[in-house]
Amino acid sequence: MPWSEHIVVRDGVRISCRDWGGSGPSVVLLHGLAGHAGEWDAIARDLSLRHRVVAVDQRGHGASERRPRDVSRAAYVADTVAVLEQLGLQQSVLVGQSLGGHTAMLAAAAYPGLFRALVLVEAGPGGPNRDVQAEIGGWLDSWPRPFPSQGAAVEFLGGGPVGEGWAAGLVEHDGGWWPRFDRDVMVESLAEIAQRSFWDEWSRVTCPTLAVLGQSGIIPSGEIDEMLRRRPETVALSVPGTGHDVHLERPDVLRHVLRGFLGNVT
Repeated sequence: MPWSEHIVVRDGVRISCRDWGGSGPSVVLLHGLAGHAGEWDAIARDLSLRHRVVAVDQRGHGASERRPRDVSRAAYVADTVAVLEQLGLQQSVLVGQSLGGHTAMLAAAAYPGLFRALVLVEAGPGGPNRDVQAEIGGWLDSWPRPFPSQGAAVEFLGGGPVGEGWAAGLVEHDGGWWPRFDRDVMVESLAEIAQRSFWDEWSRVTCPTLAVLGQSGIIPSGEIDEMLRRRPETVALSVPGTGHDVHLERPDVLRHVLRGFLGNVT
């Protein structure tokens, strides 16, 4: 196994981390809603040649606590800080996709000086989005439970690298392939995003920031324009031919982009 599991416990909640080892400045990777740490494997393996790399299964996901009582944005942020503290990571670069990017942004805003840099992959301050919980709940309700095979899951979840990345987070049990999360926990994790935007938090981020967007992603052009207006030092780029799952669709491009950014901030 190229990585080892470390368990971080905060407030009684178990957080599983894939520690890829490596030396040099640390990089912490956060997946999106209903995702898992393994989505970052290809990128983590590459970055670990020059960095200490840790990918986190966030609360409610993967090998971490499946039904935590608290799924607030503050709880996700506090978990991230606990990972740094308990694994002895100093001045980490925090990289997050989608909801993981939102968590990373909030952590950088709440703890100025703690992080060396921030990378948002298809994530931003956004909101409010009154429909997001119903939309995500409906999408999760459409998943077969269980999937009859991992191959069937790959096809259902988009096929190709994207479907493979999502399906890798399933677990085989009683002849079927099951998600390692509960639908109600996922929907509740979006409660605050449904109610408000987080522009004040974005404006409080002080560390160097890279925003990576999919050409056909979910971040509106107006949102990225406002992000750059409020923090014009932010570096932003779009990856051609990609949607929301840039890290799965074009990991080769994202690896190249991250290498360049990390070379400038570490």
